[in-house]
Amino acid sequence: MAKDTDKLIRQLSLISYLMAERRPVTAVEIKQNVEGYSEMNDEAFARRFYADRAELESLGIRLKVDKAPDGYFEAETYQLPPENFYLPPIEFSDEELAALRTALALLDGEFAYAEPLRLALQHLSWGKPSPLDAPEETSVALAIKADPGGKELSQRLQKLETAIFRRKTVTFDYYTIGRDTVERRKVDPYHLLYKGGQFYLIGYSHERDAVRVFRISRIRGKIGYATKAERDFQRPADFDPREYARRVQWQLGERKGTARIWLSDRIDWYVLRHFGHAGRAQSADNVDDAPGPGTIFETDYADERALIAWLLGLGERARLLAPAELVAEYDRRVALIVERHQNGTFETAPALSERPRSHSTSAAAAGDQQRERSEPAIRPERFARLVTLAGILITAAREDAKLSVSELCRTLGTSEEELRQDIDILNVVNFGGGAYVLYAEIHGDTIEVDPEAYGDNFARPARLLPLEAKALIAAIDLLGEHLPEGSLASAREKIVAALGRDPALEDLHVTHAAGDDSEVARVVCRAITERRLLDVEYYKEHADEFAHRRIEPYKLVNGREGWYVHAWDPERDAPRSFRLDRIKSAHLSDERFTPRTGVDLDLEGWPRTGEVPDAEVARVWISPERARFAREDKRVVAELEDGAVVVALPYAGHHYLVREILKEAGDAVVLEPSAARRAVLEAATKLRTLVRV
Repeated sequence: MAKDTDKLIRQLSLISYLMAERRPVTAVEIKQNVEGYSEMNDEAFARRFYADRAELESLGIRLKVDKAPDGYFEAETYQLPPENFYLPPIEFSDEELAALRTALALLDGEFAYAEPLRLALQHLSWGKPSPLDAPEETSVALAIKADPGGKELSQRLQKLETAIFRRKTVTFDYYTIGRDTVERRKVDPYHLLYKGGQFYLIGYSHERDAVRVFRISRIRGKIGYATKAERDFQRPADFDPREYARRVQWQLGERKGTARIWLSDRIDWYVLRHFGHAGRAQSADNVDDAPGPGTIFETDYADERALIAWLLGLGERARLLAPAELVAEYDRRVALIVERHQNGTFETAPALSERPRSHSTSAAAAGDQQRERSEPAIRPERFARLVTLAGILITAAREDAKLSVSELCRTLGTSEEELRQDIDILNVVNFGGGAYVLYAEIHGDTIEVDPEAYGDNFARPARLLPLEAKALIAAIDLLGEHLPEGSLASAREKIVAALGRDPALEDLHVTHAAGDDSEVARVVCRAITERRLLDVEYYKEHADEFAHRRIEPYKLVNGREGWYVHAWDPERDAPRSFRLDRIKSAHLSDERFTPRTGVDLDLEGWPRTGEVPDAEVARVWISPERARFAREDKRVVAELEDGAVVVALPYAGHHYLVREILKEAGDAVVLEPSAARRAVLEAATKLRTLVRV
């Protein structure tokens, strides 16, 4: 801890000294005047000074170095131009600031980058109302917050964050689920991706001699550095993380062919909204082998099973037309589903173990999940917190304002002990010649600050550190166009312009919406804020029909499968939630409504778990080949001798269960209840008839 403290004091003092001098200074002057260097011998100073410069550069603070013609280190001079430290002013509108404050209020806590997000918003709202002063009531609720999933995953993310910044090759043990083996990996980490509720690492795999995607929850044990070098690799200039964010399951791997698919006019718009980027579409009119009106969709594939599973989930509204070998495999899979559901019972291997059966997660498992969620999120770099704190203290002193310890702890997300330690460090940060930046003392719940003359160097917001910038853009991208309180899109553009780079292209890309629902979201947002009735054309998948509803929209909420608008449906005289990606069209009505009471949503319920209160539970057999996948995201109730498992699958209607079983492409069988089993058999039999026509 002492070494870390010494380093922080040195680095902050170095920054303060260079900004105070405002001229090129030599290494000798730095050694004499900057706190922490004067007692070092020349060799130790040269080593530490180089390391401090490199670390500051990794934090986004780059010193200007003028090398001497003769190449001597002692003759080099150093400066810190203001533009290399201060954040360019960003003029946010009131709506944009409101949106940013709402984002923090929504994400504070479980969001993996909650702490650096706090600091980033302190920077951006410098001199304006606190970003913590968000409205008590918002029109957005979040069930999915990009939670890292506990302390172990947080630590892995932290290590990978650092490795990406420093361009350090990492090594780790990785569970390769496709082969069901744990193997050693050596990877140049390029980028982090959050998609579908999971964090992924994209990087160059030395074993495969190619770029690969690693699910961070499948990393086993600790992550280590492969070498002791300062830097191990350079990311290729043509690497584009967006390519990986947009990939679909059936395109992971080497291309094997192109599938030709007919989509019914009932769902073609819906499929293209989700997957249009993964292929090419044309009207089915005048296409000889088209089964009916709709769209012909061509998409490259690498994984036959993944593509067939997706098509089976679409049921009779999609038809695989080519190539012949893929059609044959599709037909075989459908026949397998029929065969395995045809008899009254399905013979399974004896059970090795039985687990408790219930309609909900067991109390012990729920407790484990709660403990995981309560583990601390990724902590911000302390350097960022100290720079932010210095600015707050100096500004308060200049305005002769009293600061509350408890309020400041809340603002920075720290404990009182941490705050005291941070103030102790700032009290010894100097700008050279024995003069200091500030002196602060805590008296009860009040902080008194005595700023020095050059303390103004920290009275303006510093540049966003990489972790802060990443947190800010990640939060905006997670929320997307789903914030009625203000504009995040325009705020994002201003932040990227001020930074001069887009963190989503350099460090972390976050995506959550299942499909592009932005156009519908904007209309819904306006209806919520203006309290106007909304006319929606909604696709009811279970009935394969469109419903027209006039609803009172109250709140947008994200869940496991995407974004929803939670509303009151006058026709049903009850609250309902409509998935945005299934709203084909939405139009504002001229009619306004008065908000009702009691139109609430349980965020710990189906948005987070996917399980509705009145759900039944089916016992489903999963084949040995797919059992390891089921163990990751389903509740296993029995392990069987042959490696298969039995899972408990909640469902609110046969349509949902049938779709989920069909998507397993013959590797799942409903054991009970019998009515659900018959529903699967009926749907699969109908598909087999269509295939043979």
